[in-house]
Amino acid sequence: MRRSVLFESDPVLPVSRPPVSSLRVAASVPSRREARRSETHAALIEGAMRLLSTQGFDTTTVDEIAASAGISRRTLFRYFPAKADIVTAWAQNMTDVLTASVESCPADFTPQDIIRTALEAVVPQMAKNRAEAFAFACLIERTPALLSVSLRKYARWEDALAAALASRLPPSPDQALAARVAARSGIAAFRTALDEWIRLKGRPALVPILHKVLALQAGLLRA
Repeated sequence: MRRSVLFESDPVLPVSRPPVSSLRVAASVPSRREARRSETHAALIEGAMRLLSTQGFDTTTVDEIAASAGISRRTLFRYFPAKADIVTAWAQNMTDVLTASVESCPADFTPQDIIRTALEAVVPQMAKNRAEAFAFACLIERTPALLSVSLRKYARWEDALAAALASRLPPSPDQALAARVAARSGIAAFRTALDEWIRLKGRPALVPILHKVLALQAGLLRA
């Protein structure tokens, strides 16, 4: 979390103050430190996900993950207490993107528009290319130790979608319930699309499959 700068109150008695230039240097140090920490954090996630998806979750060591980011094992544990926590951070990045996408949807978007737009937004966040995204998806869905990570991720997506939909649906006694139903339906569509994508071994791309699943879902609900 970014730390805010606090302004000191006016002193009752005169006090000596350091030169403005030194204040600027001191103020800039935390930002550089935070930037380096963010870079290391991102490098750890990227390196870990690549290793875990190619070597397997259980066989990849913490030392290998640390080496991929150019840091020591001890330093890695300052960022993540366990391997699963790195995968959780990767999933959280997608959750953040989905939440931001939901919050930025235009006011005239229908619930279906919001769900589709939000789910589309997380796909590019999975990885830098389709091959890695497919490998990461297989890792998450096929590793029993990561099942809880996957379930928490989808629960957070559902919460974000439900909150956005609840404020846009017509007022009614069942407004919150309707929002939750729509949100859970959207997450079910994404999970179904992901399963189909894995079954098809990553081809075609995930987004067209997602569109197909959403269309099938909408048609069945209208029937």
